[in-house]
Amino acid sequence: MKACDSCNGRAEIGKNHRQVPVLQRAIGLVLVYLPIFTLPFVFLSAYMTYYHLRMIGGKNIKTFSEFLPERSSHRYDLKNQITMHGSFKMSLSQSKLYWILNCTWYCPVSVAVFEWHAYLVKIVENWWCPFTHEKKEGYSNAKIDQSFWHIYPEDAVKLHEEDRDNPIWNESVEK
Repeated sequence: MKACDSCNGRAEIGKNHRQVPVLQRAIGLVLVYLPIFTLPFVFLSAYMTYYHLRMIGGKNIKTFSEFLPERSSHRYDLKNQITMHGSFKMSLSQSKLYWILNCTWYCPVSVAVFEWHAYLVKIVENWWCPFTHEKKEGYSNAKIDQSFWHIYPEDAVKLHEEDRDNPIWNESVEK
């Protein structure tokens, strides 16, 4: 049985948060910021993947900025940012600057770089490995015109019908 076979597809956090000891929550808060140190490596990996695709002939590949939300779409700025009032006076949750840095920089940039990188890796997979597996339909947000295997007619005929005629990596096929 998979870990989430019994759940409804929604992660549960809010129902449990207040029952978690404060020290455990404080350690958890530190753990969410430690990945900041990995962001330069994730950016480097994403850009290497992007340039790999460009150097092998890729065009119309989404850029990192297309995954970032427009600044104007954020509801709050430093003037109207809401905060939380807790019993602990030194709590970061009481600082407007803390929420602005989190909600307009750290979270959107982190999500954007990981989503962009996942998109790029899916394109790489669709290009080099146009072979169906149980998760491949999830790659449809990274469709390509044709895979490496489709550009040579003598190799395309070797593909299984479902691989040859998959619209994710073969634009000449209509679903």
